[in-house]
Amino acid sequence: MTNSLLRRLSPLLLGGCLALAMSPSQPAGAEELRIGYLAPTTGIFAAVGKDMVDGFQMYLDDHKKGFGGADVKFIVEDEQGKPDTAVTKAKKLVLQDKVHMFVGGLLASTGYALAPVSSKDAIYISSVAAADDLTQRDLAKFPYFIRTGWSSSQPSHPFGQWACEQGYKKIVAIGADYAFGYEVIGGFQRAFEACGGQIVQKIWPPLGTKDFGPYIPTIKADADAIFTLMVGPMSLQFPKQLAAAGNKKPVIGGGTSYDEFVLPAMGDEVIGHVSALMYSAAIDTPKNAAFVKAYRAKYGKVPSYYSEVNYTTAQMIDEVMTKNKGKYPGSDEFIKQLNAVKIDSIRGPVSIDDMRNPVQNIYIKKVEKKKMFGYDKDELWNTVIKTYANVNQFGQFKKDEFLKTPVYSRDFPPCKFCN
Repeated sequence: MTNSLLRRLSPLLLGGCLALAMSPSQPAGAEELRIGYLAPTTGIFAAVGKDMVDGFQMYLDDHKKGFGGADVKFIVEDEQGKPDTAVTKAKKLVLQDKVHMFVGGLLASTGYALAPVSSKDAIYISSVAAADDLTQRDLAKFPYFIRTGWSSSQPSHPFGQWACEQGYKKIVAIGADYAFGYEVIGGFQRAFEACGGQIVQKIWPPLGTKDFGPYIPTIKADADAIFTLMVGPMSLQFPKQLAAAGNKKPVIGGGTSYDEFVLPAMGDEVIGHVSALMYSAAIDTPKNAAFVKAYRAKYGKVPSYYSEVNYTTAQMIDEVMTKNKGKYPGSDEFIKQLNAVKIDSIRGPVSIDDMRNPVQNIYIKKVEKKKMFGYDKDELWNTVIKTYANVNQFGQFKKDEFLKTPVYSRDFPPCKFCN
C-alpha cells in the first residue's frame, strides 16, 4: 500500500476504530466505573457471601443503563472470611484492576484489616463489616473509608433499653469470640446496665464453633434471659442445641443470630426469639414487599440483611454518580458527596452522620410463623414489633462522653456482676 493511499484511508480507519470502541454498551462519552467487591464465596461463610454479591448484582441488573450513564465493571474477589486474604485481594483490586473503590468484607476483623488499604487511589465502602471504631476513634486515620451498612453496637444500644422495658433484670450473654461479638454484646451490656439491668455472665465460644455442648450447661440458672450473638453456621446450630438441652428461658440476640440468611433453615425452636437489626425481610411496607418478591423470584429465597444492605449500597453509589452525570468526581469529592446522601431505602430512611456511619431505623424483631406478602404457606419471619427511628451509632449516649471510653472488647465493659 502506497504512502499516498495510507494518507487517504487514515481518517476512515480511525473512524472505524472509534466506532468499535463506542459499542452500544458504552455510548459516546460514557466512562467506566470500576468497583471491586470482597465477599467470602468459598468456605463456611459462602452462603452469606452469596447473599452479599446477589444484593449488589440485583441492583446492577435492575439498572442496566449504568450509574448515571457510566458503565459499571463489577469485579468480585473471594476473601474466604479471612482478614489476611481480604487484604491480599483488596491490594490486587487496587493495583492490578485499578478500581475506583472496593466494597464489602464480611467480618468486623476484616473491616479493621481492610481500612488501611483505602487511599486516594481507591476508597473503601463498608457495606457489611461493622467494626465500630472505624467510624469512631479511628476515623481520622482513614479519610477514604465510609460505611453504608451499620456499626456493630448500633442496634444493641436501643435493644438494651428494650430489654429493661420487658422487665429483664439478669441476662447471660453468649457470643462469638472476636471483635464483632465483643462490640454487639458490649453495646447491649452498656445500654442494659445503664437502665438498671445486670449482665451476670459472658461466654465466648470460638468463631466457627459447631458443638456448644461445653458451653450451654454453664449458663447460670438464675438468669432471666439469654442474649446470643452468633454468625454464619453458628446461628443455626446454637438455638437447636440450646432447645435440645431443655432451655426454657427467653432468648434474645444480635441480628445475625436470626437473619434471613439462616432463618428459613431454622425450626420451631426459634419461634418467639427476639433480635435487633436495621433490616428485616418482614418490614411491612410496599417498597420492602416489592423487594422481597423480586429477590425471591430471582434467587429463590427471601433476602437477608446481607442482600438488602448491598442493594442499598449500590443505590447510594448510583446516587453520587448520577449527580455527577456518570463522571467519577475523584476520591475526596466522592466521599464528601456519599456522606451527604439521604435516601428512602428498602429498609427505611438512611443518612450518614458526621463520622461516616449511617443513621437509620433499628427494628426489634420477633420470630413468628405466619404468611406474608401473599405467599400461601406459613413460614418463619422476623416480625417487627418495635421501631426505633433515626438511630445513630451512639444511640442514647452522648457522643463526646462515649468516645472517651474504650472500644467495646472482651474486657470492656467489665463484667462487674459476673462471679
